[in-house]
Amino acid sequence: MEPDTKDELKIVKETLKNWEGDKNMIAMLLSIQDHLGYIPEEGMIEVARYLNISETTIYGVATFYNQFRFTPPGKNHIQVCMGTACHVKRGNIVLESWERRLEIKEGEVTEDREFSLERVNCVGCCVLAPVTVINKEVRGQMDPSKVDGILLKYQLGKEVETKRKKESESTTEEGCKESNDGKTN
Repeated sequence: MEPDTKDELKIVKETLKNWEGDKNMIAMLLSIQDHLGYIPEEGMIEVARYLNISETTIYGVATFYNQFRFTPPGKNHIQVCMGTACHVKRGNIVLESWERRLEIKEGEVTEDREFSLERVNCVGCCVLAPVTVINKEVRGQMDPSKVDGILLKYQLGKEVETKRKKESESTTEEGCKESNDGKTN
């Protein structure tokens, strides 16, 4: 499901209201990304208008720093740490395992938008190296053999969520049928 541009623009404008009088471009961009999960093109245009500077300047700053994302992340955002400790403890092999299993490269999102994969610098959990962070949940001492188990957990969670939603819908439909069976209440 693609994000709704109108809703995103509304969120961007609301976010910028919190920065009234402040001219901290990087903090503004980070705030937009915190709210949306990424910085849409419209967001950069609004920041440029707000700061009264060129869109090119905003784009140049935003693309200079690697913490900014310009495409919506997947529902489950996977970050593989490549800081020094994780690199030494073979974090690159963990990243390759995620890439193979998800059939995407780092920086990409699966076709169903369920997962996105990102290589990040140190996450500050060096003692747990190598580290993978999924939806802000830290998983330490990662090993390629753990990838399948973690994905299975998320797939089972999705199946349970789908089943609950279907049961809820059928219960609601049955309730409507029972209350509309011709009897007056």
